Amino acid sequence: MSFLIGNEVAASLSALQEVLTPQFLSGIDPIAQRLASSLRGGGKFLIMGNGGSAADAQHIAAELIGRYKIERPGLPAIALSTDSSFLTAWSNDYSYETVFSRQVEALAHPGDIVWGISTSGNSTNVVRAFEAAKAVGATTFGLLGRDGGTLAPLSDLAVVVPLKETDRIQTAHLLIYHALCAALDEQFRPVPVDG
Repeated sequence: MSFLIGNEVAASLSALQEVLTPQFLSGIDPIAQRLASSLRGGGKFLIMGNGGSAADAQHIAAELIGRYKIERPGLPAIALSTDSSFLTAWSNDYSYETVFSRQVEALAHPGDIVWGISTSGNSTNVVRAFEAAKAVGATTFGLLGRDGGTLAPLSDLAVVVPLKETDRIQTAHLLIYHALCAALDEQFRPVPVDG
């Protein structure tokens, strides 16, 4: 058993080292700047995904509203996968394909970031949400996998992890969004008051 676990961990680390190069990571800094700019302008993040990506959306919102590594003001972020009453009612009465776009129509404004997470880049409900975001003038940010899929061209900002295995894409996504949380910590670090 430990041999299997060791091989799995080693294969994951190797895949991540191939993808998360300094050149790849340098493209994330401008995204962190755009996220911070949105928040400074009174915007909020509407974050979504399915399955493990829904859990990631909740994780990101928790880090931002609460704290990541430093004490700083809470940052406005909503995981659109958390309202079980709305999710089940809308999916039952209308369509799961529009479960996120309906929330974007109700909650998004110009200056907000609509942040979709999809390891395939083809999640229909996230595609619909990005279309709704564009209609209201919000910025779309795709945290994607494989080749970026349908969501890549709909993303104003995008990070595409070019791996094929879902678990490894999710591991890379975790590292990336934690790096973004750290960058936002620094951007919103309280200024010490001279006394």
